[in-house]
Amino acid sequence: MQSPSSSRQNRLLQEETARSLWYSGVGHAEIREEPLREAGPGEVRVRALYSAISRGTEGLVYAGRVPPSEYQRMRAPFMAGTFPFPVKYGYASVGRVERGPAELVGRVVFALYPHQTRFTLPAEALALVPDRVPAARAVLAANMETALNAVWDAAPGPADRIAVIGAGVVGALVGWMCGRLPGTQVTLIDVDPSRAELARLLGVAFSAPEEAPQDCDLVFHASGTAAGLTTALNCAGDEATIVEMSWYGSDEVRVPLGGAFHSRRLKLISSQVGKIGAAHHARWTHGRRLAAALDLLADPALDALIAPALDFGDLPARLPDIFAPASGVLCQLVRYPAAE
Repeated sequence: MQSPSSSRQNRLLQEETARSLWYSGVGHAEIREEPLREAGPGEVRVRALYSAISRGTEGLVYAGRVPPSEYQRMRAPFMAGTFPFPVKYGYASVGRVERGPAELVGRVVFALYPHQTRFTLPAEALALVPDRVPAARAVLAANMETALNAVWDAAPGPADRIAVIGAGVVGALVGWMCGRLPGTQVTLIDVDPSRAELARLLGVAFSAPEEAPQDCDLVFHASGTAAGLTTALNCAGDEATIVEMSWYGSDEVRVPLGGAFHSRRLKLISSQVGKIGAAHHARWTHGRRLAAALDLLADPALDALIAPALDFGDLPARLPDIFAPASGVLCQLVRYPAAE
């Protein structure tokens, strides 16, 4: 039987450490224990409730496919380590504030933080989760922020015919958002026929690539494949805009810009969440945009994007299945002991 002093010492040791997920090599990950820094002035201590795996970006990190030219731009706000390995990487954590300013203690917050049981960071780096948004759904905030930025870049209008190629999390969120504009005809396009049910739940149409609508006013591409980009170009009407949202890592992509691309005066633009869309950057901060993204998550229909939760401790063994191309996982929810 432990003495009272030994029990207290063990509790203090637990208070000073945290467990975190590290990508340690190509196709390998591990959970490490690390010191937990005490919260100083202007900082908070957060105990994680949920986080989410980004299958796109984290899948590239896990596979070692981040090109050296992008090492700096690919750094997440609170990433640790250096590319290619080992790195502590992730940017979708929801937790409860344990220590810090009195007005924040007990509040549920979102942070662009890696997968870790507890962490310390500046209070200004947090975004409060609205009371009407469940903590488990709030893990979609970073994806919603990306989708919001893309919609700003594209500037869709009422009654537009809009196609979204790639019904992953970000593509689905773009489709959901555009579908809320008056009179729009929005179609999610994906090679996986099971995504038809997702489209129905989000209130938009669905199509396989070979049956994709033509003559669209606006097209978003989010499939991450050359075939998907070809479909996007084929869906666009004369003088329409194609918004490229996919990031291909170190892969080279063939783009069919011959044929009628020039005669139809198509416009191919990029969208990336690191910078606020040009039409908004003079007035919006990143913090304001993240708060708006969280507020948009109040719709229960968005739960259709979230896979059943896995326990944090099981992640290293389950990541190969999560990242497998045929896994069917959209947003993989990760549950921490504090959520139980």
